[in-house]
Amino acid sequence: MATLLRRGLRPLPRLPGRPWPASGVPLRARSHGAGLLYPDHIPTSPLQKALLAAGSAAMALYNPYRHDMVAVLGETTGRRTLKVLRDQMKSDPEGSQILEERPRISLATLDLGRLQSLPEGSLGREYLRFLDMNRVSPDTRAPTRFVDDEELAYVIQRYREVHDMLHTLLGMPTNILGEIVVKWFEAVQTGLPMCILGAFFGPVRLSAQSLRVLVSELIPWAVQNGRRAPCVLNLYYERRWEQPLRALREELGITTPPVDIQSQA
Repeated sequence: MATLLRRGLRPLPRLPGRPWPASGVPLRARSHGAGLLYPDHIPTSPLQKALLAAGSAAMALYNPYRHDMVAVLGETTGRRTLKVLRDQMKSDPEGSQILEERPRISLATLDLGRLQSLPEGSLGREYLRFLDMNRVSPDTRAPTRFVDDEELAYVIQRYREVHDMLHTLLGMPTNILGEIVVKWFEAVQTGLPMCILGAFFGPVRLSAQSLRVLVSELIPWAVQNGRRAPCVLNLYYERRWEQPLRALREELGITTPPVDIQSQA
């Protein structure tokens, strides 16, 4: 148990380019004691998951920037919600294609030269601009480890890998205020416990001025857009790189943020 907790509660490196098993590949039984179901899988019992959830929740609340702790919390508390998201994807033509083909977003899969050559204002160009301006990389996302179902493990991995896409769609930077706004949008969209926790407890470190802006303007905007937009996991972003970002926002019903928050937090 101690070894498991050390493995689960340490920073998780992102391993780019790791293959994900296709949905038709036979896998071993899906119980926690039956072996590995996908790359990086760590089988765990319900008790072990409870301990991991408690430890990761405490660490994530203490330091919201511990994304590895947020990742462990999501995997150990979100199984029921992941099933709902999986079913939403299966019922949508674009989402079901994503589940079947299992695309990944990483430096190993992105054609950065092509994205750079796309027209100004396109999704691909604006996504690349977001990564550059905020000095972030798609390879910082932790691999899934504690979800004891191969398909649900891919769903949460996909959620992590499109997180920066949501920043791009919403026009949110990666400062603490921007991250909280995205978490409110994700909480409404996905219902994942870790998103709800981040949405409610993330603001505790904000200044009084930023908190006023968040509560009076940004949270209502994020909630409204989250409710209005269709499930963002059903978007095959890799096939929409050339689509103008403005057109995609209109398709999803995402409106312009009510305030410029670049210097708010």
